[in-house]
Amino acid sequence: MNTPTAVARLTQEITAGLRAAALEDLYQDLHRHPELAFQEHRTAAKLAARLRAAGYDVTEGVGGTGVVGVLPNGDGPTVWLRGDMDALPVQEATGLEYASTVDGVMHACGHDLHVTWLAGAADALAAARARWSGTLVVVGQPAEESGGGAAAMFADGLHTRFPLPDVVLGQHVAPGLAGFYPHTPGLTMSASDDIDVVVHGVGGHGSRPESTTDPVVTAAYIVTRLQTVVSREVAAAHSVVLTVGQFHAGTKHNIIPAEARLALNLRTQDATVRDRVLRAVHRIVEGECRTAGCPTPPEVTVRPGYPNTVNDTVLDGEIAAVHRELFGPPTVLDFGPAMGSEDFSLLAPEGVPYDFWYVTSTPSAVWDAAPGAVLAEKIGNVPGNHSPLFAPDLSVLLPGWTASATRRRPHARTGCAGLGRMSRAGQTRLRPRRLPAVSFSLTRW
Repeated sequence: MNTPTAVARLTQEITAGLRAAALEDLYQDLHRHPELAFQEHRTAAKLAARLRAAGYDVTEGVGGTGVVGVLPNGDGPTVWLRGDMDALPVQEATGLEYASTVDGVMHACGHDLHVTWLAGAADALAAARARWSGTLVVVGQPAEESGGGAAAMFADGLHTRFPLPDVVLGQHVAPGLAGFYPHTPGLTMSASDDIDVVVHGVGGHGSRPESTTDPVVTAAYIVTRLQTVVSREVAAAHSVVLTVGQFHAGTKHNIIPAEARLALNLRTQDATVRDRVLRAVHRIVEGECRTAGCPTPPEVTVRPGYPNTVNDTVLDGEIAAVHRELFGPPTVLDFGPAMGSEDFSLLAPEGVPYDFWYVTSTPSAVWDAAPGAVLAEKIGNVPGNHSPLFAPDLSVLLPGWTASATRRRPHARTGCAGLGRMSRAGQTRLRPRRLPAVSFSLTRW
């Protein structure tokens, strides 16, 4: 019977021989050589080589720089494991011995760790073929940060060229005392939209503003007015973030420019609320431009990025149950939907269940030194994703990935389990227990 206890025991047996050194070398190499979205050629080649060596049928260049490895192993479910590969345009400031060697580029979101976990899972599962049956598909996804990687793989035939999944699994490194595994059934991550705004004015000499229509002033009013959208037009029960990330105008001190450009980002968790906020953005931009007497209507371009990520509740419960068996009940918690966004869900064909969870990675010394009496305060005071100081604890390398899928039986779901570690660590002094080896498995009936 495929109980959480049985799955946990089997995954420990399968991975008992896995050692941290092999994963650490790969991780540090990837961290030293980060590559931006759709430029992950070296990273993809590294992953592809490891998959081939483990016996996978490997296809490179899927969606640009994506990698897909397929390992058929008899009858059973098809499980997809996904890891994203791209880095960020961030100048690293960690001071690590294995810090980025690429100027202005860093694995500040932990995708090097994701690739390492993916490679470790692939190796362990391939070596344990006798213990499971089914098909394993390993997906190395490009360009998660730019929002186009999953869509590019889909457009390149991801769902027609490879075995379709029964489940899709993914995880993400996160801030928080290393060794905990946050799980959220249902809605777990927000939708994201980018909005580009162009304000058209009349340029001229800085000494004669009366002869111009100053787009800088108009854009400044727009920025200020946008701050009221969430506070005054969205009910308090809804979570929404509207951020002005860029404001560009002008080329010289004494020239009033002819246009100003704004770049906004919107995060929502409800489609109706999203539509309402977008209407408000249009109304405010157009209204301010009319009030200022702009000669040409403004341009407002909405670029949908990521959809909501909504975990299958039954699947998430199964995975979380195995996590509790492996690491102890206090290491699994639900901190609710995050305002962050992901394109992970685009990999799953319509109707296919998926689950996406987190692995916390803040070194204990950093966590203990951070001010804060409760969990939220602590997390806000340690380096998080996209920070130039983001440096996951190497202790999460081994316990970073577990996947277990059971063969579908009548009236039973495909079960899967993956790894992650953190309880209410900011509210208690609880410490996760360390395991000697990570666990990966596909369980055989």
